[in-house]
Amino acid sequence: MLKQRVITAIVLLAILLPALFYPSPLPFCAIALLMMGAGAWEWGRLNGCGGAGALGLALACVALCAGSWALGLLGRPLPLLWTVGGALWVLGGAALLRAGVAGWPRLPRALRLAAGLLALWLAWLAVAQARVIGPNFLLSVLVLVWVADIGAYFAGRAFGLRFTRAKLAPSISPGKSWEGVWGGMLGVLLLAFVWVAADAALRAPVPSFYSRLAAHGTGLMVLGVLFLAAMSVAGDLIESLVKRSAGAKDSSQLLPGHGGVLDRVDALLPTLPLAMMLCRPLAS
Repeated sequence: MLKQRVITAIVLLAILLPALFYPSPLPFCAIALLMMGAGAWEWGRLNGCGGAGALGLALACVALCAGSWALGLLGRPLPLLWTVGGALWVLGGAALLRAGVAGWPRLPRALRLAAGLLALWLAWLAVAQARVIGPNFLLSVLVLVWVADIGAYFAGRAFGLRFTRAKLAPSISPGKSWEGVWGGMLGVLLLAFVWVAADAALRAPVPSFYSRLAAHGTGLMVLGVLFLAAMSVAGDLIESLVKRSAGAKDSSQLLPGHGGVLDRVDALLPTLPLAMMLCRPLAS
């Protein structure tokens, strides 16, 4: 299993890193579009669609993203869209986690499929716009999610249930602890301060997510990165909730050793649109 994970990770990095730093954003946006289409296929399968239905949802996702691209949305400021999308993630995510695993199948399937399609489209549009702005901005958001996840893993392993007696969400993801959440948040705070210092030292032509927030005050930056770290946990928990409702361990086996695409991007689905909402970088 470890060998599979390493090989898959190397292949993904060999594809994504050159696309991320390519002078044109086109290759990265195209790869992200295909990944969101694969995520939509997985979403359909997790929500009771047969082969044709899941494929149809994937094609709808690809068409929606491609249509947005053709209409030139990647280069336009969309503050209203990001505000509405962010509010839906915060309010809808809270409602889903409150209802728990049992509450998910009670929602009409059409609503569940539409919600997944909307979340994947918003995430693609956000990641594509972020790449258009520049690799430094996009990478700073991606690394925030990765550091939050890594910090939570190691803090949870080292200190899980040592300071609190209640797990984070035992009915959804029994392995997660509050200590892990705090460890992830500490990690992203350190990341933010280091990245801001690096931007200043290197005179980065395109400011990172952290530097854009810090330009309006250190307090805003701290609140912003903690908020995104918390929402990355919510994204992870919501995907776990959906999988548990479907009786699935992974969203698919498209990525050997890693599960499916949704297993890798679940925490990014809320954080990417919310990062755009917080910074509105195209309008600045």
